[in-house]
Amino acid sequence: MAVSRRGILIGALAGGGLALGYVLRPRHFPLPLAPGQGEFAFDAWIKIGTDGVISVAVPQVEMGQGVTTLIPQVVAFELGADWRQVAVEPAPVSALYANLALAARWAPLWMPVMPSLAEDPDGMITRRWAEDHRFNATADGMSLGAYEDAARAAAASARAMLMQAAAARWGVAWEECDAQGGFIVHEDKRLPFGALVEEAAACSPPSTPPLRADAMAEDPGEFPPGAALRYPRLDLPSKIDGSWTFAGDVRLPGLLHAAIRHAPLGASASLAGIDEDAAKSMKGLVRTVKGEGWVAALARDWWTADTALTRMKPRFKVAAGVESTNLDNTLDEAMRAGKVHRIHASGDMGVVKGGLPLQLRYVVAPAVHATIETASVTARLEGGLLELWVGTQVPEATREAAARAVGLEASQVVLYPMPLGGSFDRRLEMGHAVEAAILAKEAGQPVQLTWSRREEMRAGLPRTPVVAVMAGRFDTEGGIAGWRARVAMPATAREFGRRLFGSETPAEAIRAVGGKDDPLALEGAVPPYVIPHVAVDHIPTTIDLPTARLRGNAHGYTAFFNESFVDEMAHKAGREPLSYRMAMLGKEPRLAECLQRVSALAQWGGGGDNSGQGIACHVIGEGRIALIASARRDENGVRVDKLSAVADIGRIVNLDIARQQIEGGLVFGLGLVLGCSVRYEGGRPGNERLSDLSLPTLADCPAIEVEFIESTADPADPGELGVAVVAPAVANALFSATGLRFRRLPLFDEEL
Repeated sequence: MAVSRRGILIGALAGGGLALGYVLRPRHFPLPLAPGQGEFAFDAWIKIGTDGVISVAVPQVEMGQGVTTLIPQVVAFELGADWRQVAVEPAPVSALYANLALAARWAPLWMPVMPSLAEDPDGMITRRWAEDHRFNATADGMSLGAYEDAARAAAASARAMLMQAAAARWGVAWEECDAQGGFIVHEDKRLPFGALVEEAAACSPPSTPPLRADAMAEDPGEFPPGAALRYPRLDLPSKIDGSWTFAGDVRLPGLLHAAIRHAPLGASASLAGIDEDAAKSMKGLVRTVKGEGWVAALARDWWTADTALTRMKPRFKVAAGVESTNLDNTLDEAMRAGKVHRIHASGDMGVVKGGLPLQLRYVVAPAVHATIETASVTARLEGGLLELWVGTQVPEATREAAARAVGLEASQVVLYPMPLGGSFDRRLEMGHAVEAAILAKEAGQPVQLTWSRREEMRAGLPRTPVVAVMAGRFDTEGGIAGWRARVAMPATAREFGRRLFGSETPAEAIRAVGGKDDPLALEGAVPPYVIPHVAVDHIPTTIDLPTARLRGNAHGYTAFFNESFVDEMAHKAGREPLSYRMAMLGKEPRLAECLQRVSALAQWGGGGDNSGQGIACHVIGEGRIALIASARRDENGVRVDKLSAVADIGRIVNLDIARQQIEGGLVFGLGLVLGCSVRYEGGRPGNERLSDLSLPTLADCPAIEVEFIESTADPADPGELGVAVVAPAVANALFSATGLRFRRLPLFDEEL
């Protein structure tokens, strides 16, 4: 995207004022960052103090992905700042931080009629909608794509203003100056930013930001293992010493603590009865509050509130609780006789019609997020103003939902963005904030609501179950001539969109999307290979279970189907799996290089002779990854000994964070391979503790090695690549080790 005055937020804003957002005509929005004493705001992104401290606004929630370092790093590099003087400030919701890239990507969800009109992030429709709805959502790894250009341009303009102030003192042309290490320099003269900031704030920025020749980038070759980091993460020190503040750490005068119990998942759930007398004698218990499908207890401490609910034994009435057996039967029936929607077709559809020589069935069970931090929010309602301290990926939608729940306007809600202890897209849902707002209204006091682990499992919505039948036709040389994927699953992305943008209940959303196809729910289903004839079909299936997004989203199952199936095609054709893939990547040289590099890194032996090696690759947006897993099955279950990955994520802004994200994604994906699934009976999950989910512990984690390919392509998010590619690599490795195919996720669902 070209950087210009139209595309950034700019203005000389000493002590406050207005920032300008340029579209077809200027629109004015309040400055979201209030400068403190001795601070001067240069735009919506940067404040500089007379002490030289640079505060950078981050309009995305920090949930472990490192965004509170990445955006400040972009600013520091472009500004010429000393990293030791850079601070971060969570930005409040504002039209100035509209996530245009994500709004365009999610256009089918908020503009289901003719979404193509909003697919351009810089288009008028997308910009107006995102600004009007203050769409600051954090999702799909879009943070750099959405904000790097704007933050970089703002930093370049601020640098020019600082150089103008210094040049006026020295009597030289400002273009002859530079910014290095927190100083403006010219020949042998230099002045610190803090000494210039007041004068600089009165200068006018250039009409075009004077960007540095190169954007922020780190070369993988410059950072061998153990090398010092140029940009250490800003959030790590406080996370290590415990001073990093989460929503559950907030303390307010008169604060009450709330525990909650939710009704089972299913139709027409309501509270049937509760024995409040059983807890009346408990010291510190204040009262109970009954909501729609839930009941909460308020007390002076959380333990008392939760224990009181346990004693009161709330009972719920559910017309039809979710049953996993029914889910399985519904998906199977849809695959047999459901209406087929073709969402991708290339080549001659006659080649992929009817029964094909190889047809295989794959199954994915519902999967839960298993976040470290359970839902937590602090709410205070006083004088017609609702305050929320909450970690959320959708702050404006959360404000609006909480306001509706207590009869306020969104303008009467102040949301303080808090970090998250992991989210994996769990905090795109906002039910806990609504509950806390209602509790604060009922109590007339500040309330901190914390879900127990059991409630997180019970009321959290899982990733959708899926059934797929993959079918292929060989050419005369054993290659793939025809490929058809037929997938039965609910329109889960549309369902999520109805909850987020339509304010619908889970049951309302299920009804609204019934029978509709959902291309977003099948992202990654089109293989990256050159195959002459390809069809991808969606069989929309209405199930009773509300479903939600989870890290990796559709790629978490489409990669499993595709890369398991291509391995089976190779085996059926008597071909070696790596060379089989390479022969079909003529139009994907970046992915081909990943495969070549990972084969050398892992010393690929061909996957035969019971080696226990399995290979897989995948593409998500502009990111590519290839993985070789070494796995075995013994008396203790599945053991993955080693994961070797090579990724091409374009230009790398912070190599250490990129490696953390790939490694973390691989381990998270391994959790989905081995567990994380639930089965429902009467609307309750069979697993209600982390220890029930067969998650890998540190002792179970394999040796992991990750390498990156140096690239000048646009930066791609590394956070979900590892999640997607683990399952097929491990399944293929187990076939190599045992000769048996695993076509279900998690793998322990299928016995040897």
